[in-house]
Parts: sequence; structure tokens; C-alpha cells
Amino acid sequence: MDRAQKQEAVETLKGVFEGAGAVVVTHYLGLTVAEMTDLRGKLRAEGAQLKVVKNTLVKKALDGSVGEAGDALFKGPVAIAFAPDPVSAAKVATQYAKDNEKFSVIGGLMGQQVLDTKGISALATLPSLDQLRGKIIGLLQAPATKVAGVLQAPAGQLARVVGAYAAKDAA
Repeated sequence: MDRAQKQEAVETLKGVFEGAGAVVVTHYLGLTVAEMTDLRGKLRAEGAQLKVVKNTLVKKALDGSVGEAGDALFKGPVAIAFAPDPVSAAKVATQYAKDNEKFSVIGGLMGQQVLDTKGISALATLPSLDQLRGKIIGLLQAPATKVAGVLQAPAGQLARVVGAYAAKDAA
């Protein structure tokens, strides 16, 4: 990489750290290309991405904003998983780490806060944004459905009474 490419990579990483809900820092030593492609596909399905990063460029992009604890995460062969939703990347990465011993989650960043592996695991157990939206919509629709049922019941009873009288008169 020449100097201009490095500067562009640092700017790209700054954008990733600003736009991501959470950044999961992982080690991928020993993963095959097929396994990395599989992981990328799983992340993409959840709206997340995986990027293999150069540690020195990440440290320049962070510019000491997360302190030494954050800089300490970036040692060895590091890849970052990130998404606008803080939960989706953590969910996929921790599940993949359970299934594949060569892939490990070593920590993460959420804004200016440094998360350890327990923090990322806790983040992964939270429901995703789509699941939360579904629950809220379900809660909002339940009372409306009940109100509609209560309002329709008298009209239905009236229709059955009129129908019964009509059938009685016809007989």
C-alpha cells in the first residue's frame, strides 16, 4: 500500500467505527477461504460485514479514542465484524465462534466503550432490532384487535337475531 491508499483505508475505517452500532473484534487464524466466505455470507444475511484489517491502520483510525484497552484488542490476525445494528454482528460472530474453534471473538467496541468477550456475548443475547420492532407492533396490534372484536360482536348478534326472525317468518 502506498501512502494515499493507507490514508484512504484509515478514512474508511473511521467511517466504519462512526457508523457501526458495535464493532466485534475477532481472530481468524487458521480459517480457510471457504470458511471466511461462509462467515461473510452469514453476516451479510443479517446486514453486517466482516473486514480483515491492518492493526496499525486501525490504531490510526481510532486515534487513541478508546485508550490502551481498545488498542490492545488489535494484535495478531484481526478481522472486524460490524453493522449499524449493534446486535446482529455480535450474534453471528459469537455463534460462528462456538461452531468453529479457529475463529474467536476477542472483544469489541461500542462507541467509545471497550467490550470484552463477556460484553460481546451479552450483546449477542439481546433481541435484534427487527425482533424488537415485531414485538412492539404485536403489542400495539393486540388491543386494536380486541377493540375491533368487541365492536363487531353486537353487530354480529344483531345480524343473527334479524336472520333468525327472517328464517322464522319464512317458515
